[in-house]
Amino acid sequence: MSYIVSRLSVVKPSASMAASQAAKALRAKGVDVIDLGLGEPDFPTPLHIIDAAHFAAKAGQTLYTAAAGTVEVREAIAGKFRRENGLDYAADDIVVANGAKQIIFNALMATLETGDEAILPAPYFVSYPEMVKLLGGTPVVVECPETSGFRITPALLEKAITPRTKWLFLNMPGNPSGAVYSESDLKALGAVLAKHPQVLILSDEIYEHILFDGREFVSFGKACPELKDRTLIVNGVSKSYAMTGWRVGYAAGPAPLVKAMSTIQSQSCTSVCSIAQAATVAALNGPQDEVARFRQAFQSRRNLVVGGIRKIDGLTLPAPEGAFYAYIGCASLIGRKTPKGVVLEDDAAVSNYLLSEGRVASVPGVAYGLSPYFRISTATSEETLTEAIARINAAVAQVE
Repeated sequence: MSYIVSRLSVVKPSASMAASQAAKALRAKGVDVIDLGLGEPDFPTPLHIIDAAHFAAKAGQTLYTAAAGTVEVREAIAGKFRRENGLDYAADDIVVANGAKQIIFNALMATLETGDEAILPAPYFVSYPEMVKLLGGTPVVVECPETSGFRITPALLEKAITPRTKWLFLNMPGNPSGAVYSESDLKALGAVLAKHPQVLILSDEIYEHILFDGREFVSFGKACPELKDRTLIVNGVSKSYAMTGWRVGYAAGPAPLVKAMSTIQSQSCTSVCSIAQAATVAALNGPQDEVARFRQAFQSRRNLVVGGIRKIDGLTLPAPEGAFYAYIGCASLIGRKTPKGVVLEDDAAVSNYLLSEGRVASVPGVAYGLSPYFRISTATSEETLTEAIARINAAVAQVE
C-alpha cells in the first residue's frame, strides 16, 4: 500500500530542472553538454549586496524574523513599489518568502478549494499548473498562439472564466515566451475581470527589469488600480539582481490574503533567512547600475540568439520582448527522422534529440502548455550561446 498522497500522482517534477539534471548526468559521463535548461543569470551578485549580507551577519542579524519578513525589508519593498511601479502599499500589505515560487504556493494554499479553477495562459511557467493541482485546484489552460504574441486576449479570457474560476495568472515578461503586456492590453483584460468579482489576479512580475528595445514595464496593479483588492503582485530579487540562490521572493496584495500567506509561512518554514533579507534591502535601496548592465547584456544575447536561430532551416523564433529565454518553433521538424531513423513525433522528441546528438539541453514546449516549441535559456555568455547555436544547427541539418 502506498503512503504517498494520491493528489501527488498528477504532479510532474519541474521540466526545466529535469532538463538540467539530464545534462549533468551526461557531463558526469564525460559528455560535453551545453546546459540551457535552467534560467538564471550567470552574473555574480553585485558586491554591495554581498557586503550588506556580510555586515548583517557580523552585526548579529542571525535570529528568526517575523514570518512576513523584517520591517526593514518590507519597507524597502514598499518603497520599490512606489518608486518604480507607482503602487502604494504599506509594509503590512507585503509578505516575503523563500523565492517567488513559495509566494505563489502560499497564495494558492490560502485560497484554493477543491475544484477551484486557475486560468493559465499558455505558454506558462512550468510550475504554475503543478502547484494548482497539488493544492486541489484545476488548471484551465488557454493557448495563446504566436500570432497573438503569446498573450491572452480579452475574448479568450472571457471564454475561459466560469463560476469556479478563482485565479487568473499573468506573467510579464513571460517565461518562456518573453511576451510583454502593454498598459492598454492590461486595461482591456481588466475590463473583463471587472465583470467577474470572484476572480483573483496573480501578476508575476519577476522579470520586470529585463525588457528589450526600449520597452517600459507597466505593472498590472498600475494599469488596473480598481482591481487592487483582488490583485497579488508577485516579484523577487532573483532575476534582476542575480540572486537566485539567495531565495527571496515577495508579494503585495489585499491584507486578508497577505495575512493568510504569513500564517502559512509561520507554520511551514517560519521565515526567510535573516541575512538574505538584509541583502534584499541593499538590493532594492542601493545602486541600480548593475540591473541596467545586466539588461543590456541580456538584450545583446537575445539579439545573437534570434539572429542565429533564424538562419537555421526548420526553426523559427519571434524576437522575445523581455526575460532571458528563446521559445523556438520546431513545427517543421515534427514527423521527420533523425540520422538513426527515429521519428521526431513531438517537441519532447526534438529536445531529446538535441540533447543526445546536439549536446544542448533544452526544455520541450509541452512543459509550457504550447507545442511544438522548445525553450533555451539565453542567460549565459555569448561564446556559449554561439557554440550552442552551431550545435543546434548541425543537429537540425541531419534531420531527414
